[in-house]
Amino acid sequence: MKSPVHRCRDVERQAACLQTEQPCVPVSQHIPSGMWFIRDACGIVCGVITWMLVFYAEFVVLFVMLLPSKNLTYSLVNGTVFNTLAFLALASHFRAMCTDPGAVPTGNATKEYIESLQLKPGQVVYKCPKCCSIKPAHHCSVCKRCIRKMDHHCPWVNNCVGENNQKFFVLFTMYIALISLHSLVMVVFHFLYCFEDDWTKCSSFSPPATVILLILLCFEALLFLIFTSVMFGTQVHSICTDETGIERLKGEQARWEKTSCWEAMKSAFGGPFSPSWLSPFSDLRCKRDPNDHVALPQGEIIEDDVIEIPLV
Repeated sequence: MKSPVHRCRDVERQAACLQTEQPCVPVSQHIPSGMWFIRDACGIVCGVITWMLVFYAEFVVLFVMLLPSKNLTYSLVNGTVFNTLAFLALASHFRAMCTDPGAVPTGNATKEYIESLQLKPGQVVYKCPKCCSIKPAHHCSVCKRCIRKMDHHCPWVNNCVGENNQKFFVLFTMYIALISLHSLVMVVFHFLYCFEDDWTKCSSFSPPATVILLILLCFEALLFLIFTSVMFGTQVHSICTDETGIERLKGEQARWEKTSCWEAMKSAFGGPFSPSWLSPFSDLRCKRDPNDHVALPQGEIIEDDVIEIPLV
C-alpha cells in the first residue's frame, strides 16, 4: 500500500505560499496503536447515512423484489450477486474509514530529525505550523494532521483519502456504483413484471407502498451511480497521473519524479495485479502498528517555518 519512497511534494514550494500561524507547541511523537478513527460529527453522520442507504437498498431488493418473485433461479442469482457486492462495498467503506491514510508523525520538525534526512546543502524544507511536522504532505484541517499523498477529505468515509487507504476508497466507489447499477436494472425488470401481472401478486406490500419503495430506490441508485462513477474515474485518473486531487485543484507544478500509470496502480493497490486488488481484506489491519514508523530523533521544535539546509 505504501509508496517505496515518501516523496516530499511540498518541500520545494515557495516560502511566500506559507501563511503565518501561531507558534507551535512541541507535541508527543508517540504513535498510539489504537484504531484510526476521526471524531468528526459531520463525518460520523455521513458514514451512518451511507450504511443506512445500503441497508435500505438491501431491504427493497430482498423483500420487495426478490423474495416475492416466483422465479427461484432469478432470486438466488440476483440475491447472491447483490449481497456480495453490498458486503464488499461496506467492507471497503469500513477499511477506508478506519485505516490511517498516511498521517505524518507530529512534532518531527527538529534539528536532529532534519539532519537524519541527509538532505542536500542549500535545500529548503518547510514546517507545518499547525502540527509541527516537516511537510511531505498537505495538512487536513479535519484530521488535524499532515497526510501523505492527500487527495481530499471525504465526509462519506469520515477520513482523508491518502497514501494508505486510497485503494479502499476506490473499491468503495466501484462497489457502490455496481450495486446501484444492479438495483436499477432489477427495478426496471420488476416494474415491467408488475405491469404485466397483478400488482397485488408481484410484491408482499400494497401497490402504493411498492411503488413508493421502488421509486425511492430508483432515485437513490441513479444518484449514487452517477456520483460514485465520477469519483471512481477521478480517483483512477489521479493514480495514473500521479497527481492528487488537492494538487490538481491548487495547480501545483509537478516537481517530484512521476511514475508510470501501471507502476502507480501497483503502488496504490499493494503490488502486481492479482485478485487481491479487488479485495478490501488484503493487508487486513485497521490498527496502527508502531513498528511501521521509524523512531524520531528527539529534540526541540524549530521555530522557523522555512528551513534551509546550511551549505558546507
